[in-house]
Amino acid sequence: MLEVKQVSKIYDGKIAYRALTDINLSIEEGEFVGIMGPSGSGKTTLLNMIATIDEPTTGEILINGKNPHKLKKDDLAKFRRRELGFVFQDFNLLHTLTVEENMVLPLTLDGEKVREMKRKAKAIAEKLGIASILNKRTFEISGGQAQRAAVARAMIHTPKLLLADEPTGNLDSKSSKDVMEMLELINQKERTTMLLVTHDPQAASYCKRVVFIRDGKFYSEIHRGDNRQAFFQKIIDTLSLLGGDGNDLSSIRV
Repeated sequence: MLEVKQVSKIYDGKIAYRALTDINLSIEEGEFVGIMGPSGSGKTTLLNMIATIDEPTTGEILINGKNPHKLKKDDLAKFRRRELGFVFQDFNLLHTLTVEENMVLPLTLDGEKVREMKRKAKAIAEKLGIASILNKRTFEISGGQAQRAAVARAMIHTPKLLLADEPTGNLDSKSSKDVMEMLELINQKERTTMLLVTHDPQAASYCKRVVFIRDGKFYSEIHRGDNRQAFFQKIIDTLSLLGGDGNDLSSIRV
């Protein structure tokens, strides 16, 4: 489903900065994978390249056998809109629109009929428990509801790959748990492949596998197995070995 092959990223400047070195990562269809590491380790850089927001300096990224970085501008925009879903820490919802209008944005850009858009919005809102707030503006709802709306927008066009960058970063522990349980359920029921970048060990413990990056290089990976609590502890142990700033572990919640 996703192949990252020998990918490196160097940012030019007066002093060139190497953000990633020879990263290899393979994700099967339907997998739920987390990426963790100290601040500045390169995890968001990696996510941005998979999301086609940034380009690798060397190496290649294949999504379903295709290299999106070789597509022309219009084709790339279409690929991003149809194949990928994005969930961000700050929700990225438009405040001038209702929750429903935010959710159907990807369909609007593809010129889908209004009746069909409303049907899809209603169906996914019911699944995600936000049907009662469809007509509200984003400033009238809670952070947890806003993130659910953002997940609904990311999923409404049934993307092959969902990319989430610190999706629980602005949420309290209850809302974080709700959002992660929802993502886990979507992964299991819809078989959507998911890639999650997070600082939060609690959020990462919902993944099936967590890959650790340190100083722009692959460090290690661990698998969940049947016991999420034991997996959570393994994540904590690995992070403590990784080192980094104290605030990298500031959001630990059991």
